[in-house]
Amino acid sequence: MKTGQTSGTIEHHWLVMASMMIGAFVGMLSETSLNIALPQLMQAFQIPAASVQWLVTGYMLVIGIILPFSSLLTKWFSTRQLVIFGLVDFIVGAVIAALAPNFVILLLGRMIQGLGTGIVLPLMFTVAMLIFPPQKLGTAMGVCALVIMLAPAIGPTLTGIILGKLSWNWVFWLFVPFLVLALILALLYLPNVGQITKPHVDVISLLESILGFGCLVMGVSFAAEWGWSSPLVLALILGGIIILGFYGYRQIHLENPIINLRLFSKRDFTVGALCVMLDFAIILSAMYLLPQYLQRGLLLPVAFTGMIMLPGGIVNALVSALSGRLFDELGARKPVIAGFLIAIVGIVLLLLSQSHSTVGYIITAHVVLMIGCPLAMSPAQTHALNSLKGLESADGSTILNTLQQIIGAVATALATSFLSWGQAAYQGTNHAARFVNGVHFGLYFTLALAVLGLVLGWLIKPQRR
Repeated sequence: MKTGQTSGTIEHHWLVMASMMIGAFVGMLSETSLNIALPQLMQAFQIPAASVQWLVTGYMLVIGIILPFSSLLTKWFSTRQLVIFGLVDFIVGAVIAALAPNFVILLLGRMIQGLGTGIVLPLMFTVAMLIFPPQKLGTAMGVCALVIMLAPAIGPTLTGIILGKLSWNWVFWLFVPFLVLALILALLYLPNVGQITKPHVDVISLLESILGFGCLVMGVSFAAEWGWSSPLVLALILGGIIILGFYGYRQIHLENPIINLRLFSKRDFTVGALCVMLDFAIILSAMYLLPQYLQRGLLLPVAFTGMIMLPGGIVNALVSALSGRLFDELGARKPVIAGFLIAIVGIVLLLLSQSHSTVGYIITAHVVLMIGCPLAMSPAQTHALNSLKGLESADGSTILNTLQQIIGAVATALATSFLSWGQAAYQGTNHAARFVNGVHFGLYFTLALAVLGLVLGWLIKPQRR
């Protein structure tokens, strides 16, 4: 198959997508799977929390830096070259991390994995937009959203099961067989789609992108520990915003920008993109708080915590698959509004929980939340990308995925800050109740995100597909 193929010349669409879906799934799984293993890693390497957190923030930092280059890379290299390189890179990073004799090598392997995820993840959406016919696009995007939504949801479950029986090394070994399978599928079935135009590369834009996104992600990551009033945190965040301001101005005025920010002039894309960002922030903030609540609020063991998260992960997968079909039938407005409404109910249920709440109650609240979030995600994303034409889809996919990582880092940092404020505001001596109060403060932030998402959902124009 040659470069430039489209839906009319590709027969087995899902075989084409398989390698990228597996790679993206493992990449997103890796983003959340280590959260539950951090205490064990601190003990294994005798390092403080400030150091071990870089296994999470460093990974997101690399993804946040590489994602803005995604659209440019698709114009310089073929689909096969990018996907195969990304998968091989991830395999190398996973093996390095699994065999790491010290923390520095582990962090190096972790950041190498971030490079692979940053390449493969946006390609999954870009290729789907190019190879699927319009009448099947909603379903295809629903399955892609399933990959993004399911992996973070089941990450704690898998990690909890592994840590209950094996060492932390096996968390990374788990990735390897899936990635090898994805590599084989890419070699056998992946064609080259799109066109290689090799546009001029603006070096100043590249540097602004790296420095701007890098400073912003590092700033919000450090804020969770050092506080938002820290001079270094403020300098990093302010510096990142200023650099990104110059970056955005330059992209708008360049003939061949790295990211086509003019897409935000399209109302449908802007509203859909904002809904996606808020939905992703809800998921990451809630999934950051919930495992800690189970372990430090309800005082449950790690392995059991992972199992409690499983029902919500399964429901997440089912609803993600269904939501794409709902977009094909109803458009985006109704599913998005319903999704944020249901998410609000789930968050309120979690807010009503206490240190003595039953496991069944927590599972129920988690399941309700995992119905609402994926119900809104896929229709909002498809609505945004469907407003674009031709090669604009690659830029749109890059923008959405880049902002998801940045918003994810910001949401996690803010949730951590609210968690600390809630614990400090508690007047009693019960440690479990104090932590639950902190979780409630964090969930107030998550609730505010869901309410804002509901408001934006009403701004989506009614339409039928």
